[in-house]
Amino acid sequence: MRGMVVLYVAVMALVTYLIRMLPFTLFRKKITSSFWRSFFFYVPYAVLAAMTFPAVFSATASPWSALCGVAVAAVLALCKRSLTVVALSACLAVFVAEGIQFGFVF
Repeated sequence: MRGMVVLYVAVMALVTYLIRMLPFTLFRKKITSSFWRSFFFYVPYAVLAAMTFPAVFSATASPWSALCGVAVAAVLALCKRSLTVVALSACLAVFVAEGIQFGFVF
């Protein structure tokens, strides 16, 4: 069993190393195509959103409070508020929505 854990860690290390090393070996010249430059610029944001957004709806007691928090965050983000204000306001909106839904006394 211990040997399998070592093997799993070694495979994970190899995969992580390859993912980080391949761009340096494949792209030696500066990328001049505007399509590929914009594609590589937005990939981290798209991956982060794809990993984070589904978790938002399972992190609360009900999907309605999560939807309320997402709505507040979206409105404030569109109004160009800071990340701190958006995050704290979304948390407060979820707290209030769950308090109303489950009958907590404020």
